[in-house]
Amino acid sequence: MARLLVVDDEPSICWALSRLGQGLGHEVVTASSAEQALELASQQPPDAVVLDVRLPGMDGLTAMQHLRRQSGELPIIIMTAYGDLNTAVEAVRQGAFEYLIKPFDLQAAERAVRRALAGGSQPGPVARAENVAGLVGRSPVMQEAFKRIALAAASDASVLLCGESGTGKELAARAIHRYSRRADGPFVAVNLASLNPSLAESELFGHARGAFTGAEREHLGLLQHADGGTLFLDEVADIPLAAQVKLLRTLEHGEVLPVGAGRPVKSDFRVVSATHQELLAQIRDGRFRHDLYFRLAAFRIDLPPLRQRPDDIRELAEYFLSLAVSRGEPAPGFSADALHQMQQRLWYGNVRELRNAVEHAVIVARGGGIEPDHLPPPAPPIWPAAPAAAGPPKDRLAELIRQWAEIQLAQPGEEGQLYDDLLRAVEPPLLEAVLEKCRGQCAGAARLLGLHRTTLKKKLDQYGVLAAAESES
Repeated sequence: MARLLVVDDEPSICWALSRLGQGLGHEVVTASSAEQALELASQQPPDAVVLDVRLPGMDGLTAMQHLRRQSGELPIIIMTAYGDLNTAVEAVRQGAFEYLIKPFDLQAAERAVRRALAGGSQPGPVARAENVAGLVGRSPVMQEAFKRIALAAASDASVLLCGESGTGKELAARAIHRYSRRADGPFVAVNLASLNPSLAESELFGHARGAFTGAEREHLGLLQHADGGTLFLDEVADIPLAAQVKLLRTLEHGEVLPVGAGRPVKSDFRVVSATHQELLAQIRDGRFRHDLYFRLAAFRIDLPPLRQRPDDIRELAEYFLSLAVSRGEPAPGFSADALHQMQQRLWYGNVRELRNAVEHAVIVARGGGIEPDHLPPPAPPIWPAAPAAAGPPKDRLAELIRQWAEIQLAQPGEEGQLYDDLLRAVEPPLLEAVLEKCRGQCAGAARLLGLHRTTLKKKLDQYGVLAAAESES
């Protein structure tokens, strides 16, 4: 039987974790402050600790250091409902065994406690660095992203950042670099979509003198410039297939072969990639190598769109306003109505669109308070553009439905209507397309749809599709 120490000033959390630990067959002691926890640990050292960050008196991260000095390298599970990137990185830097974000699933807590008491390995330290400008937010989804950024920074594995345009993928890549052991090395960023396909290999790998017409001198590629640091491959889905093969070999062997060179050159860099496209769909279409994908995506971080984190909009807007003030522009603040309107928008351009909106409002307000009419009009939804570039039809349909659902959920409406609204949006065009193919014949349309003729006729009557088809014939 192990001894588990739970430290939290919320009685309900202590009670739930006590029941969990006791259900696993262990002794559980609880404390409502860090000072009380240190006293209990001095009397009898625990085998593991579950520790909240925000406590009355001494905070959890400070208590973590005291517990380590007092009780040795015991596993400490950190809990927080108010975490930011600095908190996550500091927790991992100090060797936190796990980082739980409130409200958490008790099953996740149980897994963490089981591993901690089983003697799981501690993560390595993370170098300290300055805050990364722009990574702002305290919503649960952003705290989860901060946690994963901190874990990625503690490792040297390749990282794949996924998310819509404007969600802050490059900021996350810079945070991973700045908090990593490579923080003193270069951060080399390249947008692969902007490279000329015929010159991409030379830009990435460099070339020897005389390698091709016009190569009058040796050229160091970006992979060599990133030696000792981090290479950020933005829009990695756009890397040409020929360069994909060569990049895979470079990642496997740590050697860069410049175009036209006879021997490779050693280069020690860490790769962080980013994409707004689904690489698995690119693999299915033969546009991306599956072996390179698995090499780049050793650790994946999904950055949420702004519409999934409305609670962060106010903090982000005030942060961007502070940037305007730091440039000497007059910006007294947002009115309550302006903040309310910003929190109601869906922000299809994500954080980038919000920043542009704040800068626009500062210019229009001309030193006065920012009101709703100072904000620019909302941007329209950004739907998948070209079918050929958006993946297989089923993937595109699923993505459209997901975006439609997010739009509906973000707006006030009657509960219990979402599924019916989806059917009303999807079924009529489907029925019309099948009827058109079957030249208005219900029997053939029912066979194609897999429906009984009576069911099909009811749906046609419900949506008025049959009457439309008859009027057109």
